[in-house]
Amino acid sequence: MKLPFLTGRREFSIEFIGPDDARLLPALHREDFSRPWSTHEFAALIAQDTNFGFAAWQVGNRAAGPAGFVLARLAAGEAEILTIAVARSQRGQGLGRDLMEAVLRELHSARAETLFLEVDETNLAATALYRRLSFREVARRPGYYDKPGGRKSDALVMRRDLRR
Repeated sequence: MKLPFLTGRREFSIEFIGPDDARLLPALHREDFSRPWSTHEFAALIAQDTNFGFAAWQVGNRAAGPAGFVLARLAAGEAEILTIAVARSQRGQGLGRDLMEAVLRELHSARAETLFLEVDETNLAATALYRRLSFREVARRPGYYDKPGGRKSDALVMRRDLRR
């Protein structure tokens, strides 16, 4: 099912991810992750009833592939962001926020209670976005992310309460 959400810029639409989209996600995922997920891994995640996601598509140019996407899981009132990626060429335009807001709308309609995510402590743009979206750091996973040259960085575990 595809339900478009036009972004504030009207040049991208935010739509539910479907099974046919799995093959388009690995290339974008590879831009940000040292161990990108395969088409098979994305397809398996999308097929699970508890998982859902959204992709940002350039209006009138769907053949270009998604400019960004987010996958989330919801079970027993608790949700988590599984992964999120925005094309380097499209960063700084608010697509990450638009994708997260689509997830938040979906979780609100499902009456979810909390949303968790993990983010690399060195990803300052993402941590700033999550803080603007009312996430707070609740834990840290030391040395979770592999970096070039054998270095490691911590994962920040962040939480947002959805019900007040």
